[in-house]
Amino acid sequence: MSSNTTLSKLTTVLPSWLFAPARTLSVVGILLGTLFFAASLTPSLLPRAPLMQGVLSGCSFAAGYGIGVFSRWLWTYMGFRLPNARFRTNITWLAGAACAVIVLIFLWREAEWQNSVRTLMGLEPVHSAQPLTVGTIALAVFAVLIVVARLFALTFRLLSRWLERYVPRRVSRVIGIFLAVGLFWSIVDGVLFRFGLRVADSSFQQFDELMESGVEKPTDPLSTGSAASLINWDEMGRAGREFISTGPTKEEMDAYFGAETLEPIRVFVGLNSAGTAEERAKLALDELKRVGAFERSLLVIATPTGTGWMDPAATDTLDYLHRGDVATVAVQYSYLTSWLSLLVEPGYGAETARALFKEVYEHWTHLPHDSRPKLYVYGLSLGALNSSLSSDVYDIIGDPYQGALWAGPPFNTPSWRAATAGRNPGSPAWLPRFRDGSVIRFTDQHNALEIPGAEWGPMRIIYLQYASDPVTFFDPQSFYRQPAWMYDPRGADVTPELRWFPIVTFLQLLLDMAAATTAPIGYGHLYSPVHYIDAWAALTDPEGWDAESIAKLKADFAARF
Repeated sequence: MSSNTTLSKLTTVLPSWLFAPARTLSVVGILLGTLFFAASLTPSLLPRAPLMQGVLSGCSFAAGYGIGVFSRWLWTYMGFRLPNARFRTNITWLAGAACAVIVLIFLWREAEWQNSVRTLMGLEPVHSAQPLTVGTIALAVFAVLIVVARLFALTFRLLSRWLERYVPRRVSRVIGIFLAVGLFWSIVDGVLFRFGLRVADSSFQQFDELMESGVEKPTDPLSTGSAASLINWDEMGRAGREFISTGPTKEEMDAYFGAETLEPIRVFVGLNSAGTAEERAKLALDELKRVGAFERSLLVIATPTGTGWMDPAATDTLDYLHRGDVATVAVQYSYLTSWLSLLVEPGYGAETARALFKEVYEHWTHLPHDSRPKLYVYGLSLGALNSSLSSDVYDIIGDPYQGALWAGPPFNTPSWRAATAGRNPGSPAWLPRFRDGSVIRFTDQHNALEIPGAEWGPMRIIYLQYASDPVTFFDPQSFYRQPAWMYDPRGADVTPELRWFPIVTFLQLLLDMAAATTAPIGYGHLYSPVHYIDAWAALTDPEGWDAESIAKLKADFAARF
């Protein structure tokens, strides 16, 4: 057969094979996929909109379908006999009817399950989960995934048949599967993924360079970005300019306290301010010296999120607690969002955090102990991961800094994982107690930092985390086993209706992680200034505060955010 004839036949058969009618689908796959679809309707950590639920349910159905197809293939491959046609038909109708009933029940209860999450987070309940919308989206997602899977199968078959000319049939199949995987991976990674990254990179870079309306270049010579500053205002980046220009002023704090305060010092070095991480770190140190940061009572080395964003809920509350006697320094390491930065440049944030810490710490250790500021490190989300990697115990054991506050640490943060795994027996995974509490303590929406009988040591580390935060509590092993944080007792912001299902729970948590910042503040991955105040107060021991004044500060900040 000529190559033209083969190509003609392929182009005729391919569309009909890829978009084959439902009768060609696997019955076992549909039955198992239906069960996965039903399980995907149960609640997880965050409430889901119909679009998100439809995508999740479509992927879950496809996962169950794939397992069903593979199971049937494995059964026949192992040489087991299939039941006779009549028995298979009866079982298929019976199982189909059972699955239909299960799906209807689960769709009917979906709104109730979503409301069990929404109620915990103070959101208005929904009256309908829009099952028709969810079902339509799920079917569309499943159809796309089936087409991709069939295209992969067709590629494998064509490669295997071509290889049969040169090698035995079994060998050709093994080589064919590897070649098909390699081909598809090269298309996804080398074409689609990289094209998407280039588009995202360009978009985020342009957004980072935009000049915001209402954000003006500072005129105070002691402000970073001013005419006297070592750091160019235009090269600081959008997040940096926002951090410098929107913090509390001395006048605002004077009015709040009815007494003299200090103007908080903030130093930010943008990604475009210097060529390398080391050069940006040196520039940050020089600017700290210029503005007198080492003359303040507190110095905080902060690591921003992927875009360079600094959470005002954390920085503003600290400035108020210490009446402006604070200097905070940060260096940008990316302008991509945290999850993209983690995929594209996973080590770059830690490299920048280490460079900044090294520069500041070395200068700090050479200052007189009785006049130097107390030194702290801080990070949120990806910033918490990179901040925790900025030093190790061998770097600081001779002269330790005073403490660290890490909020919403990602699930793959080594220090967080070690402390959680080594928690005291009986303490839950979502709020562990670590040893005697003298070094590491965990807290959430309900201040858990006051531990009876425990005394802080010279160095304090606080993890601020919410049980409903999927960035912290995503567990890759939920693919095949129940995560420890799902055991009773659960966190107050995790619904008791949440159940573990193999594979499906993994997909639910994966989607939750992508939508982590859609939760209301104080839940998910949005950390409240009220809870930062408790953490900063326990970490830094600010003077002149009692329970009443702390409560007033919390109420004022809660009204702002």
